[in-house]
Parts: sequence; structure tokens; C-alpha cells
Amino acid sequence: MNGKLFVIALAGVLASCGSPEPLQSSGSLQVLPGSELPPPGAADLIGSSRPYLVGPLDKLRVEVYGIPDLQSRSVQVDSSGRLSFPLAGTVEVAGKSPPEIERLIEQRLREAFIRNPQVTVNLEEAISQRVTIDGEVKDPGLYPVVGRMTLMRAVAGAKGLTEFARLDDVIVFRTVGGQRMAAVYNMKAIRRGAYPDPEIYADDIVIVGDSPQRRMWKDLIAAAPLITTPLIIALQ
Repeated sequence: MNGKLFVIALAGVLASCGSPEPLQSSGSLQVLPGSELPPPGAADLIGSSRPYLVGPLDKLRVEVYGIPDLQSRSVQVDSSGRLSFPLAGTVEVAGKSPPEIERLIEQRLREAFIRNPQVTVNLEEAISQRVTIDGEVKDPGLYPVVGRMTLMRAVAGAKGLTEFARLDDVIVFRTVGGQRMAAVYNMKAIRRGAYPDPEIYADDIVIVGDSPQRRMWKDLIAAAPLITTPLIIALQ
């Protein structure tokens, strides 16, 4: 292929691969500046807060000191947010933190005539509180939210960005008070400390945008041996 014609064709393609259409509010989506995206309330989530609140299908490790048969048991919360534990019966745990569940089980054991029960509850596997990470990350999928998670940590948990990721086009979708919201973040600016790394909550959806220019540049490099004249391209 003639080098000059190749440059003209490529320039046209690159021009058509400019900035993506800006995210706009609609009837079901409210778009806000990144700094104004509010955290979800308790009613917006099955259980997402700081500290972790247990939700349906989570797995817990419950230990009762001094009682051999109850020293260490793995229990799973059922789909209605309850768990069953020997001597304690059925306990409502959805929306409660592990320390709160400890106190509930201790109370139930005292009612079953267990003297001074000492209970420890730890999260074994987080299933209910997850964030979706998609787009140009190396390992997209569902990831548990344990403790405080930020956008940078969430992307790192998905094994980082791909070579085609668009750093200034990272969208976070969130539902607050029944209203679906979204904000666009610039990870390059966050890395430079231009503004804080925003918190990510359970049920958030993080989408890392794609850079068509980078894909086209890779194709150009692959096609370079076919070009017989020097090639210089000005990219935005």
C-alpha cells in the first residue's frame, strides 16, 4: 500500500475515533461530577458499609470458646439473611456487622443456659457485597468489597488496566435512594493527586473506557513493514 494513501486513510479513521460521546443524564440516570457522587444509603444495598455488613449467602466462621463442639464452625447465611447455629437456633443476621452477630449469638446461648459464652464471628467469604468491574481491565468480573475500597484499588484488584484503557473515561454507576447515578473519573488525574481517589461501594459498576486510537496505533505498527515510505502521524 502506498505510504501517502495509508497516512490519509489512517488520519481519517483516527479522526473518527475521537473522544467518546459525553455521558448525559436521562430519565433513569442522573450524571454528576465525580466529586459530587454521594455514597449509597443503607436502604440502597443488601449490606454495604464500613464496617462490613453481612448479607445473603455470605459465609461466616463462628467460634465459641470453651465448648468443644462449637469451637469453630463455618456457616452460610441463607437467601433470606438468616443463619442456623446449634443452641442458638435461627438468627437474623442480614444487615448486621460481625460484632453485632457475636452479641446476638451470645444472647441466644445465654438463653440456652450457656454461662458466659464468648463468641467470635469472622467473615469467611463475601458473596453479597460485590462490585462489578468491566471494560478495559485485565480481569473483569465481580469482586468482593471488604473494608474501604477506592477506585484505584478496585481496578488494581482486576489486575490493572489493559493497554487500550482510556484513563480519562472511567465511569462509576451507583444507585442512591432509588436513583441511578453515574460519574466520570480521570485515573491519570487521580494518580497525580489532582483530586482524591473516590470510594467504591457494593453494587457499584465500574466501566473503564476503550481508546480506539491506541488500538489503531497497534494495527499501524503491525502494518509498518508494508509501508515503503517514512510515516509521520500527528495524534491528539
